[in-house]
Amino acid sequence: RRLWLILWFVAMSEPENRFAGWPSTISTPSTYWQGGDTAQVPRSLHSENRDSVVRRIRSKGHSVGLALLKGGDGRMRDDTDHEEIFRQESNFHYLFGVAEPDCSAAINIATGESVLFVPRLPAEYAVWMGKIASCDEYKQLYEVDEVHFVDEISDFVKKLNPEVVYVYYGLNSDSKKYGVPATFDGIEDFTVENTCLHEALFECRTVKSPKELEVMKYSNRISSEAHIAVMQQVHAGMLEYQMESLFRHYCYFHGGMRETSYTCICGSGPNGAVLHYGHAGAPNNRRLTAGSMVLNDMGSEYYCYGSDITCSFPVDGVFTDAQRGIYEAVLEATYAVMRAAKPGVSWASMHELAERTVVDKLLALGYLKGSVDALVEAQVPALFMPHGLGHLLGIDTHDPGGYPEGAQRATRPGLRSLRMQRDLVEGMVLTIEPGCYFIPSLLEAALADPAQAPLLDAPRLRAMYSFGGVRIEDDVVVTAGGVELLTTVPRTVKEIEAVMSGLDFPLPDSDYPFPRPNPVRLRALPAGPQA
Repeated sequence: RRLWLILWFVAMSEPENRFAGWPSTISTPSTYWQGGDTAQVPRSLHSENRDSVVRRIRSKGHSVGLALLKGGDGRMRDDTDHEEIFRQESNFHYLFGVAEPDCSAAINIATGESVLFVPRLPAEYAVWMGKIASCDEYKQLYEVDEVHFVDEISDFVKKLNPEVVYVYYGLNSDSKKYGVPATFDGIEDFTVENTCLHEALFECRTVKSPKELEVMKYSNRISSEAHIAVMQQVHAGMLEYQMESLFRHYCYFHGGMRETSYTCICGSGPNGAVLHYGHAGAPNNRRLTAGSMVLNDMGSEYYCYGSDITCSFPVDGVFTDAQRGIYEAVLEATYAVMRAAKPGVSWASMHELAERTVVDKLLALGYLKGSVDALVEAQVPALFMPHGLGHLLGIDTHDPGGYPEGAQRATRPGLRSLRMQRDLVEGMVLTIEPGCYFIPSLLEAALADPAQAPLLDAPRLRAMYSFGGVRIEDDVVVTAGGVELLTTVPRTVKEIEAVMSGLDFPLPDSDYPFPRPNPVRLRALPAGPQA
């Protein structure tokens, strides 16, 4: 009978049994699911996250009070009536997993009880947007203790009369922007604390729970498959945005992933040296040419948990000697970091290790002169890798918590771009993304600098301006003894050339030196566009 009930709840939750997003019957326990063989995520993930934040706040000496949070607002495009696709504010998703806009929520610090506040919708909403769910349905779906309307927040808080109201306000070290604190009529009558909740959220989000890791493995698995699918269809004559299109289609069609984690970067030739290429002014619109390199930095998110993967490869599917030299310089940096990273290791030291590895290889290839120590002293590594080694990853591509209170940002080029200044901790999810780029504006300035110019081979470097760059980006979770790969894509020259020739991945005789515990299962896509 128990098995029959489980199967019945699953069937009633299938997409064909949903109306305007709501299942005919809300399963118990509740899950997020896009149907088919997409991942099923237990909503208990969020109650565990709430418990973590409450424990963190209590550890700071705050045993009572009410934490009040504001969810994301629905938005129109400028002054039009075009409603943009809503994506929940990240901290609100972390704690509650609510899909709808214009909500607020609260957590009782003393009891851990959770309250969701939803908008009171007009009757015509049912005509234009679909089902108007009841408070009880919201309570069941999101597994909270109480549900009220947003216009009842003031009365609710006044009746509870907490000693302290904790609101979210603080600086995000990546965006340099401040969070928007929740408010209500009469909040000035309460003691408001606006730092503790921000600190607790950022610290808790730096370490992923087992349930969060399962979602991130899924995001990585589908995005990895999509990267491979793109690699197998690339050819000269395509446009960069067609690679983006294939990637996005694969992730949505096979993975139920409507959103990408960030703007897709699909750079070919010199565009590969534009670190955040793909923006509105440079929309992935160069035609791929024979003999050039491609740098694809793309990741999709599932249930707001993202992936961030970069693959670099030759358009023709076969590396030239020059391409192979630069690619393997970056690959060696990846290997060095993956071997050295473990709990207690400084992330800044991993960045420096990657820098030294890349310049050592460039020195051996003849692009640089002198010694590695002299190159580091002259700040040459940042000419070729001006960004940081990697960053925390989770609900945000650049997940918060990289600079805890007291952490100081470095001042020297390269290292000052690092998005995390702390030691590694078990359970962190990070990107490892060393790179090597030939950026004319940086290199020409260096060639005019009396301290750096003698260390550079000007003719050889200028000949590489059309090359672009190479970035190799993997997502990893820090384990007790090191790091574990979440990403599963071809990495060695042998693997890339084999996969682009049409062979299956992974190769039975792979020369990649690390385990890949997150297996992929490549599925078909329509044939790619023709030249």
